[in-house]
Amino acid sequence: MIDALFGSKTRVKLLHLFLNNPGKAFYVREITRLIDEQINSVRRELSNMLAVGIITSDSADNKLYYEINQRYEYFVPFRAIFADERIETATATSGKGEWQGLVKELKGIRLAVLAGVLVKDSTSSVDVLIVGDAPSAKIKSVIKQIEKKEARELNYSVLSYDEFYYRLSVRDKFITEILNGKHAVLLDTDNILKLQ
Repeated sequence: MIDALFGSKTRVKLLHLFLNNPGKAFYVREITRLIDEQINSVRRELSNMLAVGIITSDSADNKLYYEINQRYEYFVPFRAIFADERIETATATSGKGEWQGLVKELKGIRLAVLAGVLVKDSTSSVDVLIVGDAPSAKIKSVIKQIEKKEARELNYSVLSYDEFYYRLSVRDKFITEILNGKHAVLLDTDNILKLQ
């Protein structure tokens, strides 16, 4: 049935392979062995999937490697369909309260902003911005929990409060792009963003 819905048995096998291995890259001959399909049909479907943007390619060691694009707009719904294990997903709006609780557990965090893949229509390359002086191991642990709920890797940045305040005051491009784009504020203990 899924073959009929997606138009190609090879495409379904490719989606299954890539969506069950986010962060892992495969080269063409490896893919043909893993999914047991002809090389020409694999190449044709890889080309179609590249054009749509659901996969990316990169060359290394004279081989072209393909992997799932975790920043693809429909990555989470596709992963929910094709993943072998059940994926619990949340969105920035529905998971916001839960994530706020996780972030508040971090002592020393003064500001936390969601953007990128966690906020609908955000074009930011940074998904989570954390400002404060919490231990990096604890921050990594919270990010891992959010990644697990989102079923994808996240790009995050951690800044000290002084560095953030300085960058904000000089209208640093990195900070400005996050705050001028679509974002959601999880935590702002000093109301610094309201003062801007």
